[in-house]
Amino acid sequence: MEVLTGIERIGRIIRREPVDRIGLYEHIWDETIVKWTQEGHLKEKEPLSVHFGFDLDGFNPFKLIADTGIDKKIIEETDEAVLYEDGNGVIQKRLKNVTNVPQWVDFKVKGYREWESEIKPLLKPDKCRLDMEGYRKARESARKNNQFFVCSSMNVFELMRALCGHECMLVGMALEPEWIKDMVDVYSQLIVDLMEILFSEAGQPDGVWFYEDMGFKEHPFISPAMYREIIQPGHRKTMQFAHSRKLPVICHSCGMVEPLIPGMIESGVDCLQAMEVKAGMNVVELSRKYGKYLSLMGGIDVRVLFENNRQEIDAELESKIPVVMGNYGYVLHTDHSIPGNVEYDTYEYFIKKGLELGTYKTF
Repeated sequence: MEVLTGIERIGRIIRREPVDRIGLYEHIWDETIVKWTQEGHLKEKEPLSVHFGFDLDGFNPFKLIADTGIDKKIIEETDEAVLYEDGNGVIQKRLKNVTNVPQWVDFKVKGYREWESEIKPLLKPDKCRLDMEGYRKARESARKNNQFFVCSSMNVFELMRALCGHECMLVGMALEPEWIKDMVDVYSQLIVDLMEILFSEAGQPDGVWFYEDMGFKEHPFISPAMYREIIQPGHRKTMQFAHSRKLPVICHSCGMVEPLIPGMIESGVDCLQAMEVKAGMNVVELSRKYGKYLSLMGGIDVRVLFENNRQEIDAELESKIPVVMGNYGYVLHTDHSIPGNVEYDTYEYFIKKGLELGTYKTF
């Protein structure tokens, strides 16, 4: 049987064309990488994509924060945590020595006035916002290893959330929609302009990956109607630009986003990634409902790996892989990322079992 390269395999999966097996990719926490390296399973700074044979690799070359001259302005630091202000004027607290999401303390931008005067004038498509060298090296490495290479970036929802926080952004959508629409327009144009510069000077990727966490437990943050009215114009602009370059679009979105999927497909999403089980997403049902129009990556409950129990892993994979591989549009990935309580041998077994189940008998 013919064996495809990662570039060929992921390209076919996104187009839902016959392949030799399902795809493979994963996100792994830094603390997990440190642990596995200390245990001798990984070499120091060894690329995970090469070690595990991932079909895909990517790089985020963009600096989309408002003031690129400010990285982290330290306000207070202790042995346990650091309090700092970022280039968006957001004050955050991050715990040390553990993988964690920063805690938001305060935001400079609380409405249109601060956006218009403090932030908007700074959001210009300057080359200082691009890590050209890092992108070139990552692209060359992926080419060398025959991996499908994605250029990744946050999109408008995530960029607004990072600027003013969920509460302010969502209230703004309801009470000040013109302000939010202006942010969507400015951020989406910035993304397009920077991609145009990057791809022209450093070469095109094989696809584009956008991060947009638009859901929480059992519900999206916004209604389908609000998505179409406010967020979709930005998604259309950025995703249609990618499609104009013949680049497919993968969109990561944590939480329950199923009600938004029809609008996301309209916007140009070719592959949906994550499908968080604990939030209420069901990859089997999504495959049955949208599998002819949308490729899927993820949806395997990462919690079954926590106990390092192979029987539980078998049950999870056997209940999902045979169904979701049916449309040729599936990439093996957990529904989140791999934390430090997962043993190396457990994750290695997860890959082996998943790909065994996901190998097509005829190709």
